[in-house]
Amino acid sequence: MTKTIWVLVEMENGQAVRSSLEVLGKAATLGRAEAIVIGAAANEVAPTLGTYGAEKVYVHADATYDTYLTLPAVDTLSSLLKQHTPDLLLMATTYDLRDIAARLNVRNNLGLITDATDLAFADDQLMVTVPWGGETVVTATHPQSGTGVVLTRPKAFGLEHYEGRTAEIEQVSASFSAEAQSIKVLETVAVASEGPALEDAAVIVSGGRGLGKAENFQLVEDLAKALGGAPGATRAIVDAGWLPYSYQVGQTGKTVKPTLYIACGISGAIQHIAGMKGSKYIIAINKDEQAPIFSFADYGIVGDALTILPKLTEEVKRRKA
Repeated sequence: MTKTIWVLVEMENGQAVRSSLEVLGKAATLGRAEAIVIGAAANEVAPTLGTYGAEKVYVHADATYDTYLTLPAVDTLSSLLKQHTPDLLLMATTYDLRDIAARLNVRNNLGLITDATDLAFADDQLMVTVPWGGETVVTATHPQSGTGVVLTRPKAFGLEHYEGRTAEIEQVSASFSAEAQSIKVLETVAVASEGPALEDAAVIVSGGRGLGKAENFQLVEDLAKALGGAPGATRAIVDAGWLPYSYQVGQTGKTVKPTLYIACGISGAIQHIAGMKGSKYIIAINKDEQAPIFSFADYGIVGDALTILPKLTEEVKRRKA
């Protein structure tokens, strides 16, 4: 029997977030994909979701979801789940969707699996692939009755297109309690940055503790800018206060899949590798020839990143000129 897979589509600046569209495409390979889109721009976003795999879209266009955190969405989703009972609810792993998934799980006793990198049905049994501790991969399952909830790891799936597919749209009615409107967004602050976002960059140059001090991270930024890419960092140097956590690549940071990843002064801890091992090409620069990063790299340069980076940047600029 065909499975019904729901996907909560997150929106940002009036558009569907790419990570949710990737999950929607995956859902369409598992069964009948149905999307839920809520927020002020829901009516504008809903008609576009058929081309990403949705056969049906539940819509509630209300700015309450944008103004108040988590609880209005949890109320609406809980009501929908009781009415329809899909086989599976999928969400991308973002800060807001993690909060919604956790509260949905507790309120409705659904069962929640996080950090999934793949999903499949074996007969009627859902099999979820989950990395464990960076080096081990396990297969988790969900009870066959009721709706399972799964959070997927960023960049686990590509963006699928279903040209010509038009989704059925159903308007949802919802009311909001005073309690659901108790946590409000007061201000949204955009972090100023140049170049592509870290998650979307085709080229990423990342730095680690081998750079020595915070001032030397400028060498990483210079090379990233010359290549038209984005700078990234390890947890060690963001914990040390060199950079905001928005730069962090790794198991507890951002997962990236660029065409080219250049690791500068990074030893290669498995927690960092977990966030960038999907890169098409990896180049490592480290003066320790025994550094673990070299076992993951396609190309390695044994040497001091502080000496090599300025020369690389200069050569890139010369060739582009």
